[in-house]
Parts: sequence; C-alpha cells; structure tokens
Amino acid sequence: MSNTTIGLPRLNEPAPEFTAPSTDGQKSLSDYKGKWLILFSHPADFTPVCTTEFIAFAKASDKFASMGCDLLGLSIDSTHSHIAWMRNIKEKFNVDIPFPILDDLTMNVANAYGMIHPGAADTSAVRATFIIDPQGILRAMAYYPMSNGRSVDEFLRLLSALQTSDEHAIATPEGWKKGDKVIVPPAKTLEEANKRMSSSQYECTDFYFCKKSL
Repeated sequence: MSNTTIGLPRLNEPAPEFTAPSTDGQKSLSDYKGKWLILFSHPADFTPVCTTEFIAFAKASDKFASMGCDLLGLSIDSTHSHIAWMRNIKEKFNVDIPFPILDDLTMNVANAYGMIHPGAADTSAVRATFIIDPQGILRAMAYYPMSNGRSVDEFLRLLSALQTSDEHAIATPEGWKKGDKVIVPPAKTLEEANKRMSSSQYECTDFYFCKKSL
C-alpha cells in the first residue's frame, strides 16, 4: 500500500496561487481576481471522456459568463498538444473551445491542487473541479474517477447556489435550483424560535428547519 500523502487545498481558504503557460498565454490565479473561476483538470488530451466534458463546458460557457464566472482547463500536457486537441474538437465536433487550457508539464499546479492521485495514475490529473470566488477563496471542489465524466449542469447549479447563499446569507437544500425555497439559519434564541414558528414569513417543519422564498 502506498504511503504517499496527497496534499489537498481546503475549503474557505485561499486557493493555491499558480502561474503557468496556456493556450491563451501565461495565466495566473491573480488574473481572475474579482471574478468567479472554475478550474478543472482532465487526465489527457485526445481522450473520449475528456472530449465530452470539454464540449459540455464550451456549450455552457455563455451561461457561466453571465454569472461572472470564467473557465480554465488543465492537464499535464503541452500547450502544443492542447492547441491540436482544440483544433481537432472544432474539426470533428464543430465546437470551439472558448476558454484557455493550462500547460502543466511541471505538475506544479496539479500537485498544489491535489489533482494527482497515485491510486489512479502517477502522471495524470484526475477529473478535479474547483470553484474559486472573486476573492480567490476556494469554495467548492469535486473529484471524479477517470472512467466517469462530470455533469456540467451540476457545476452551474452549484455556482448559482453559492452566489445565492452569499447574497442572502442562507443555505440551500439538496438539489436546489433558482426559484426554489431556501433554508434560513436556525434560530439562535428561544424567543426567536417561538416567533419563527408562528410567522407567515417562514415555512417551518420545526424551529431549526425553516424555509422561505426569496
């Protein structure tokens, strides 16, 4: 059994800084300050599952942009390989990839973000996805195995949920989508709990579990 420890970034802490070449010139995390960013890795260029993911991200890029979020791909391949793959996707699938892909031949970014899992592969990044807020704080991350593609719709949903939670100081229930009721923080005093249970503003199952419409 391997004793290798994978260093993972932690939620609600600054995302690891990076500077690396990309298909759109050199990119750094600081370039995205003031915007949301979804940084996502894939195992390798010219692979079928990764191709479906990149096409899905490309088709959803306008939706992410409308939410103030940029996209940034990454794999441990060269910029030349990325460019050839992007051109191939355009030629074979008629889809333009409108976001840059980082060249991480050094594996510096992949290691900083815990994208290398020796149990899966020693030299390929797993399907990792990181949502970073406009202050550079890591807000969410997800890891998928090499055999199974991600759901881009889920990252759109999660980004919307995070932005809504930030704006209204609420939480969102399982599967929440814009327009659904949200969860308000539990009452902090007995008086507040009693008032909440009798208020028409909330839909309460019990004092600690109340929803409301925005």
